[in-house]
Amino acid sequence: MAVLLTCHNRKDKTLRSLDSLFSQDLAPDFSLVVYLVDDGSTDGTSEAIAKTYPQVKILQGDGNLFWNGGMRKAFAAALEVSHDYYVWLNDDTILYPHSLSTLLNTHQDVKDRGQPRSIIAGSTQDEDTQEWTYGGYRQLGWWYPPFKCSPVKPTDSPQECDLMCGNIVLIPQEVTAVVGNLDPALTHYAGDWDYGLRAKQKGCSVWITPGYLGTCARNPKPDPANTPNVKQGLKNIERPKGLALQSVTLQPWEEWKILMQRHGGILWPIFWILPYRKLLFPQFFDGNRDA
Repeated sequence: MAVLLTCHNRKDKTLRSLDSLFSQDLAPDFSLVVYLVDDGSTDGTSEAIAKTYPQVKILQGDGNLFWNGGMRKAFAAALEVSHDYYVWLNDDTILYPHSLSTLLNTHQDVKDRGQPRSIIAGSTQDEDTQEWTYGGYRQLGWWYPPFKCSPVKPTDSPQECDLMCGNIVLIPQEVTAVVGNLDPALTHYAGDWDYGLRAKQKGCSVWITPGYLGTCARNPKPDPANTPNVKQGLKNIERPKGLALQSVTLQPWEEWKILMQRHGGILWPIFWILPYRKLLFPQFFDGNRDA
């Protein structure tokens, strides 16, 4: 099994995540190969990992890869070797001891149902409040924007969904054989959601496991007082992480266009423009879900 991570200047969080990974309840002969991209960290991340976990394969980035680029680099290195399974793990996610075995057991369960080409995602919860934070989603319908969706919260059995967050995800070789790597046209945001939807377009399925597999705090929302004016906001959208508003993250124009063309059906031009109304006319929109 290959485990893929990318990080940037979060040494303590990254080490804590790796500690939870290497503390998994697995058979003694189970093999983990960890590919970690350090995207230009200046806080000693690589040195600390090499000292504590010398078995980790550390790949260097220049600080401009961000999540999608870093994970794509790690994925590419793992795909060259060829593994039975590939696991995405965010470096701010702390796994419960049963997480990897639950991913594998769920995949086998789904496979026994006749769906071998299945992506299995895990749900995370807030460490303090125990509330759901990341996991799987279901789309609301073809007449809604493709990323307008509702969370699928874990129960005591696997549940099928449409797309998944990249915090804890198991991708078997049968899926990588038809979907391949993350899309190089994307920089940071939505590469994980895009991967799940592309997989479904190719006849694969996306599931979440029973129960929670770890903890991860939700990213904080920006302070409304720091919302830029329209002119500055339109400029900031072109940054790799786009522009984070209270109720939506606005993707760089061209990246969002690619996503809507790919997943938005005949209504894609409308879905492409729709989110930017929240920057141009913020006084009319105060919802808390992405467009």
